[in-house]
Amino acid sequence: MTKHDQELRRRAYEEMERKEHIVKMDPYRQHFHLMPPVGLMNDPNGVIHWKGIYHLFFQWQPFHTGHGAKFWGHYSTTDLVNWVWEEIALAPSEWYDKNGCYSGSAVRKDGQLYLFYTGNVRDQDGNRETYQCLAVSDDGRTFEKKGVVARLPEGYTAHFRDPKVWEHDGKWYMVIGAQTENLKGSAVLFISDNLTEWTFLGPITGPGFNGLKDFGYMWECPDLFSLQGHDVLLVSPQGLYAEGIHFQNVNQSGYFVGRLDYDKPEMKHGGFTELDRGFDFYAHQTLEDERGRRIMFAWMGVPGQDETSHPTIENHWIHCMTLPRLLTLSGEKLIQQPLPELKAMRTNEQTIDVKLHQSNEALPVEDVERTEILIENIQTLSGFEFDIRKAARFIFRKDEGLVTLKRVSFDGEKMEERHCHINRLHTLHMFIDASSLEIFINEGEEVFSARYFPSLENHEVTVKSNGDTGMKVSVWALN
Repeated sequence: MTKHDQELRRRAYEEMERKEHIVKMDPYRQHFHLMPPVGLMNDPNGVIHWKGIYHLFFQWQPFHTGHGAKFWGHYSTTDLVNWVWEEIALAPSEWYDKNGCYSGSAVRKDGQLYLFYTGNVRDQDGNRETYQCLAVSDDGRTFEKKGVVARLPEGYTAHFRDPKVWEHDGKWYMVIGAQTENLKGSAVLFISDNLTEWTFLGPITGPGFNGLKDFGYMWECPDLFSLQGHDVLLVSPQGLYAEGIHFQNVNQSGYFVGRLDYDKPEMKHGGFTELDRGFDFYAHQTLEDERGRRIMFAWMGVPGQDETSHPTIENHWIHCMTLPRLLTLSGEKLIQQPLPELKAMRTNEQTIDVKLHQSNEALPVEDVERTEILIENIQTLSGFEFDIRKAARFIFRKDEGLVTLKRVSFDGEKMEERHCHINRLHTLHMFIDASSLEIFINEGEEVFSARYFPSLENHEVTVKSNGDTGMKVSVWALN
């Protein structure tokens, strides 16, 4: 480790210590979602299950609540509920990453943990350079940088980042999010025998593939994996225009399902489907754990979307992760469900049968800042609405098959809304933290994720219906 690397780490730890008491006082500090100890958190990186421990690294700016020269922060857990803050994994200390250790992934090989990441560099005129870099660890906590392992190929701009690495038939592959020289988003592939020397194979999908025309100007955070006999490509395209109720956020996250032909290489796939219908979801990354489960994390935020309006900024922190989600396929539809491990947080279960006729009822919520609500056996003639602390509303209109999530904007000046269509509503599963909502519909058929910042005086969750509605409601306080 160089002296410059040591100095950057020292400064980051000092910033944590200096602002810790202010951060902890924030009433919007989350209870069961991962957050930065100080500063800004964004993309999950290097998520992996290795030697019985789950690791989640993340983009971290410790010195302020804006973006910039990112570190890799690091949390670990054995049970996916209780997380431990680890020492800094990567600092932007070398010539090839001096303006940021950008996003990447982790793999295991010969008893070591390999981190791949994008080194971001700006010259004195602000021009961008990009390098794909490697760091290696024997213990999963301290990492030795090995330098640049892949460089920018011809035909692409320096918006070329976020390597996701995996093994297939004895070879290593790396998918990278890219922008072509004609400013089109793309996903490209590299191959390696040894993880240190990489050969560029070319694009596997993007405009001109699979009937895609213009589909954004940059594809970030690609993740390619096999699931139930299909290949799934997750990607966060930037530059999509809103289409009705779709693509309402500034930047999007979604997936293609198909088959990757490793020989061509090319991925044949169907259409693009959004992963999350809410306000705050981006830069997803998955791991396969030692039980063979495909688990996804994501940043509960969107780049450039009202980031400067978060009220937590005055307390020197911003953003968090989603809960980990179990992924399965139903046909070509990704199903997302909260992990069973999260049930370990449950305390003080209360179950009631709710029957409404042009009426409303308050739910028996013990602590609305750490609550799980499961709604089952839904029977409704016209629909219903949940009001959460007068700051968010979940609305189901049966005649339209329309689900809507509304929230008060971060600046408190308007109501914002997101939507999806469903054929039938039979279950709702809500996780309510101090400043976030995650709502799973029909056992993960659709999901809405949102940050929200309710009045500290309001603690009620109510349900109302203008017609006849019945449901079974189970409520837990989460410890």
